[in-house]
Amino acid sequence: MRIKAFIAGVSGKSLSEAERRFFRANMPWGFILFGRNIADPDQVLALTNELRAISGREDVPVLIDQEGGRVARLRPPHWPSYPPGRVLGDIYRHDAEAGLRAAYLQSRLMALDLRRIGVNVDCLPVLDVPVEGAHDVIGDRAYSYQPYEVAQVARAACGGLLAGGVLPVIKHIPGHGRAFADSHKELPVVNTHPAILGCTDFYPFMQLADMPMAMTAHVVYSGFDPENPATTSPLMIQRIIRGWLGYDGLLMSDDLSMQALHGSFADRALASFAAGCDVVLHCNGVMEEMEAVAAVCPELSGEPARRARHAMTWLAPAQPADETALREEFARLTMAMA
Repeated sequence: MRIKAFIAGVSGKSLSEAERRFFRANMPWGFILFGRNIADPDQVLALTNELRAISGREDVPVLIDQEGGRVARLRPPHWPSYPPGRVLGDIYRHDAEAGLRAAYLQSRLMALDLRRIGVNVDCLPVLDVPVEGAHDVIGDRAYSYQPYEVAQVARAACGGLLAGGVLPVIKHIPGHGRAFADSHKELPVVNTHPAILGCTDFYPFMQLADMPMAMTAHVVYSGFDPENPATTSPLMIQRIIRGWLGYDGLLMSDDLSMQALHGSFADRALASFAAGCDVVLHCNGVMEEMEAVAAVCPELSGEPARRARHAMTWLAPAQPADETALREEFARLTMAMA
């Protein structure tokens, strides 16, 4: 089966005939869901089942951004509401053991929600370390302003997802916390000295470099490469992410349709691959854009294919769990900080 090195979005709550033809012809490595794709559990499960049937792979990666707080694609009344990462970090600072347990439980409960609807990858945890005055695009999505605390809580969050049979994606490597602009709308430039970045922003990613998948930051780090954001910078990917940070897992770009990137969609994809991304991510489901990406997208082979296979070996059946007891324990831990 010829699988292309991209992850595709879907335009609506069910596949159009054009999407079915496109996916069969181009065979993305994976898919990603957003709020526009979600109505209720039965509908989402039907959609993910069709994506699996089209791909011919039972373990095809189906991704979602389910962080808690304002970044949550699954919402009440059909799914529980979870707090943002900052709440988990606040619990950790008050009581480290309770904070790690709360982070584990939140991810474990999210995994229960996700597996029921056929989603097996969560774009969590956020390893970014914000600074005072930075753009709120990260804000309370981050666990803490302290790199060590971010790494500790993030490790617990990964454990909860993996125990629930869902793969984590660490993001946004090598760090989006210092950005003073929203990369969805414009290109952020970080002018901080490399030595400072190495012991602050980069630290959590070094500590979780064993995780199976990571998502890049559309951020320029001028002390390393003043011209290109990490996603399209060979220096940032090869020397910093793969070298200094020691990350050898599957590296996916952040969304190619974000306005931090410039040029045609073909150019954005080609630049990401040339820099060293294993797969590219296109989220908005716009067919014309997807076609442009797919036209230049290579088949998944060589080292990217090895990393993709290795990432999927982390996917295991969910461990047995008493859901009622876990939700009650999580409520006690989080209410204590209310």
